[in-house]
Parts: sequence; structure tokens; C-alpha cells
Amino acid sequence: MNKLLTLMLLVLFISCKKEKQNKETALNLKAYTIEQFMDNEAVSGGSFSPDKSKLLVSSNRSGIYNMYTVPTKGGDFTPITASDSSSIFAISYFPNDERMLYRADGNGDEIYHLYSRDTDGTITELTPDKGARASFYGWSHDGKSFAYGSNKRDKRYMDIYEMSLDGMSSKLIYQNDEGYSLNAISSNKNLIAFSKPINTNDSDIFIYNRTDKSLVKVNENQSSNSAQDFSLNNETLYYTTDDGAEFSYLMKYNIATGEKEKVLERPWDISGIYFTHNEKYMVIFINEDAKNSIEILDMSSGKNLKLPDFQNGSITSIGISRDETMMRMYVGGSNSPSNLFTYNFATKEQHQLTNVLNKDIDPNHLVTAKVIRYKSFDGVEIPAIYYLPHQASAENKVPALVLVHGGPGGQSRQNFNSLTQYLVNHGYAVLAVNNRGSSGYGKTFFQMDDLNHGEKDLQDCVEGKNWLTSQPEIDAHKIGIMGGSYGGYMTMAALTYTPEEFAVGVNLFGVTNWMRTLKSIPPWWESFKEALYKELGNPHTADSIRLHRISPLFHTDKVTKPLIVLQGAKDPRVLQVESDEIVSGVRKNGVPVEYVLFEDEGHGFVKKENQIEAYSSILKFLDTYLKKENAPIDGEIPVKEIEAEAVN
Repeated sequence: MNKLLTLMLLVLFISCKKEKQNKETALNLKAYTIEQFMDNEAVSGGSFSPDKSKLLVSSNRSGIYNMYTVPTKGGDFTPITASDSSSIFAISYFPNDERMLYRADGNGDEIYHLYSRDTDGTITELTPDKGARASFYGWSHDGKSFAYGSNKRDKRYMDIYEMSLDGMSSKLIYQNDEGYSLNAISSNKNLIAFSKPINTNDSDIFIYNRTDKSLVKVNENQSSNSAQDFSLNNETLYYTTDDGAEFSYLMKYNIATGEKEKVLERPWDISGIYFTHNEKYMVIFINEDAKNSIEILDMSSGKNLKLPDFQNGSITSIGISRDETMMRMYVGGSNSPSNLFTYNFATKEQHQLTNVLNKDIDPNHLVTAKVIRYKSFDGVEIPAIYYLPHQASAENKVPALVLVHGGPGGQSRQNFNSLTQYLVNHGYAVLAVNNRGSSGYGKTFFQMDDLNHGEKDLQDCVEGKNWLTSQPEIDAHKIGIMGGSYGGYMTMAALTYTPEEFAVGVNLFGVTNWMRTLKSIPPWWESFKEALYKELGNPHTADSIRLHRISPLFHTDKVTKPLIVLQGAKDPRVLQVESDEIVSGVRKNGVPVEYVLFEDEGHGFVKKENQIEAYSSILKFLDTYLKKENAPIDGEIPVKEIEAEAVN
């Protein structure tokens, strides 16, 4: 009995302490500037040098992405490139020397080219064909070449080439007239695993034998299939499938006999696996309720490695050295941008290489997302990710935004997002909905929006707004909607087809004319075009009637609420004309419309100065038209007496 009483008192003490901390956080909360939030550094990648003394990474610390190296035991970043225009993204060190491979496009036009940097600093463009797009597919197992895709022969299809590292000469190894997507190449380079979409839900996988030119289909039933990796001995293909199940699981296929065997299943999608260089480990990625879960299977023991415990953060991605002795990993969460670490498997030695959160920001002032679920109009359960400002309470109600992800078929995830945290810090709650049609929640849920866009999925967003209105901390009269790409479309659909539901709209490069968008998709999407048509509708058929009906551009007279539109002029997916015309149409109603156009950005904004302008414009717009009061000055936020609310 005494033990039980002691435990109860301990729980009460911890609860009171947490409540006190929450009150103190709210009362001492500062409003940070967008410059402070964008002074967080974004670091990505991490290729080990052959001697494992350094990692090659990309960072935007200069205001634009460039390549850097950093010692694997910690130390200063050394700049390798100094671009002040197009972003440069590191791919990898060469397997056996310190040459470097990277990619860059033309200010967001997505026409990527591959480049090598020699040890003396000489830069060589490896794929110089004008207007052609190149994609790196991976190093050969022997370290003497790499495979890449290029559409220089036919803009619609990515042919497969092999480039020798001795002389950097390339040769065509597969002419891709069928629109296949490469998934994996065997260690002996003889077998190639392809996938081909049937629709946006399902795809077939094939194995091509370069010796006898045979092509074998692996899956038997229509389902979502993706080849992952070949075994080191070239005898087995591992692939994920949802055949007969809601979530994807891992299978293996014996290439000689055609026999199949289930290898691994989890209650969520196994989103991918790969083997380390000599097959010592299998790395497994699981999409667990909108968050990455990673397992590393020791192939000799059949047991998962015990990974480092970061308590308040989770491992979001990893990479393992070619000799399988070291790992680099990113660790973060919804309230913390991901930091880069290295880890030695044998010694358990661990080093933190970055501290990307701006030192001026108190991490206690950031908000941890909470996964919630609500019922939509027809009883379908909708998952969402909720960010509630520290200063919000029943006595201090805050405005809110329904945030819609891109896609269709994307997913709002429990990752750090500077714009979201910036808005939350300035007193806006954010509900990132995963409306029907979102990935990660089973194939039935994923298929629910097929040929139904702007209708039931829009109602899911409206029901998200209704859930917000039921929360005591939310001002029910001050709820807007925001999204990018497909989420931008949903924003415009909401303002057009449910004009009284949301107080304002924030449209980042959203589709507004489906017929034009589906007719003008980039040529390299050719293999995916028919799948898109099956989900969204074919603009060249009678589907055009429905596409016209669900395109906000043709119904701008219905928009009555303030709108801000943001667009990149180089966007190859959602053309600038989409935003030009929607702005023009809505302005005819006498509705307040703001338009922010960036001449040097594409589908998404990657340059810090542009992000600062974009995000500060959004906050200013929201303060003017949603909060309808002057924005708080930088410094202390005026907060009424706070009811502490633990946000988990």
C-alpha cells in the first residue's frame, strides 16, 4: 500500500512539475522573427569518405544549398562549393577516392545535371546535354562505375546508362521505351529490377536480364509493388507489396525458381529496405503513424541492432559506411530540426556533428506535435497532426489553420517545419490533416479520393475545421486553410466550393486549372501520366467535364475571403500562369488578394532570402486578415492567465 501511495505521489509531483513548466514556458514565451527561424541550418545527406574521416553533406548555411565536408568526430564545416544562384546538392564521395559527385538544376526547373569534383577542385559536368534530365541511380558493387538515368534520347523516358570512373565514359545499358522506373541493380550488374505504374495505387515489377534480354514479371496480382534490393549473391530479389493486405510488407523472390516467401510484416507500411555493401545488415524503414521508424537487422544473428536512444528525438534517416563499421544518422522531431550524428557499431562511440537550431531560439518555446483523429462527415476516421501554441488556453483563444499536404497521395508527417513552428510561435494553431487519399494509412484509405478530388477529401478538411472549432483553446471564427501544390489546390477548392467555411486562404503554388495542369505535366512524367489520368481524370476525354467543374479557376466568382498566393516562376509542375490567372480572377470580386512571385524558384522555395520573404508575407497576411489585430512585436508575447496544457 505504501508503495502504491508513493507511486501516486510521484506521478502527481511529475504532473504538477510539468504543469508549472508549461505555465512558465507560456508566460516567458518570445515571438521570434522569421530571420531567426530561417537561421536554423538545414543539413542533408552524409557520404563517408573512403577513410571514414569525413562526411560529405549539403547545407544551406550560406543562404543557398552548397557542398561541405565535416569530420566524422565533429569539427568545423569546410565549404566545397560556393554557388550563389542554383542550389548544389551533394550525392556522394567516389567509392575509392575523394572525388565527389553532386547534382544541380537551373533555379528549381528540375532539369538536374550530374557533376564531379576532382581532388584538385576541378569541376566536370558529366551530363551536359542541354534540356536533358539526369538522375543518379547508384554505385556499382565493384566501385568502378555508377548507373544513371537520362532522357536525352527521348524527353519522355529515362534510359539507363553506366558511367565508368576510369575516364568518365558512359554507355547505354537499357533503352527505356516502356516507361519503366529503375528500382535496383544486382551486384554483378546483370539484373535490373523495374517498376511500372498501373495507376497511382498499383504497380507491377519486372526483372530484366542483360545477358539473355529476358523480362520477367514478379507480381501476379494487381497491387502496389516496389522492388527494393537484390541479395549479394544475385539469387534473390526483395520487394514490398500490399497484395492481399492493407499495408505493404516485405517479400523475397527466388530468381531461378520463381518461389516467393514473406520475410517481414509490420502493422504499418514497410516503406523500404536495403542491404549494406557486403550484406552484413538489412536496413528497414517503416512509416509508423506519419513518423519514420528504422530497424537494422543483423543478417548473421537474425536480430535487430539496439540503436542509440535519443529520448526526446527519433532517428529519421541513416546511412552506413561501405565497410559497414560506421553509421551516420539524423535525429530530430516535430519540435526539433534534425541534427547529424555518427556512430561506431563496434565501440558504440557517438558524435554529434551539427547543432542546427538557431542559438537565439529557446527549444522550450517550440511545440511538439500531437497525433489526433477525428470522424469525417461519413464516419471515416481522419488522422491529423496538431500543433497548439503554448500561449493558447480557454481564456486566451487563438486563431488556427487547417494545413493540407501536397500530392495527391502525400502525407503530413511528424517532422520539423520552420514555417509551421514560426506560425505557431506567433499564436496560430495548426492542424495538418491527412485527408482520405493520403498515404501511410492503408490502401483502402489511399484509394478513397480517386476521381473524387475536391469533393470528399475537401469535406475531410472542413471536418478538420469543425474539430478545431470544438477545441476550447481555438477561436472558432478565425480558422483559415493553407497548403502547397495539391494542398494549394485544396485551399482554392475550399474558398471556391465552401466559401463560408474558412476565413482566409494561403495558396502556395496550387493547381487551379486541372485540364491545363494534366496536359502540361513535364515530359519526364510520361510513364506516370496514364496513372495520373486514372486517378484524376483524362483531360482529353469526357473526364474534362468533371475536371472543369473541380477547377477553381472557372469559379472564382464564388471566392469571398482574403487570399494570398505564392509561386515560383521556374515551376515545371504548377505553371506560373496558374497563379497569375487565379489572382486576376479573384481580384475581380473586390476580395483582398496578395501575390508573391519568385523569379528564381521552382516547385517549392529553397533559397533562404526567398523563404524569409514568403513566410513573413504569410504571417503579415494572417495577422491582417485572420487575427485581425496588430502582430505582436518581437520580444515578450502578451499572454493572459494561462491554463497549462500538456502537449504530447
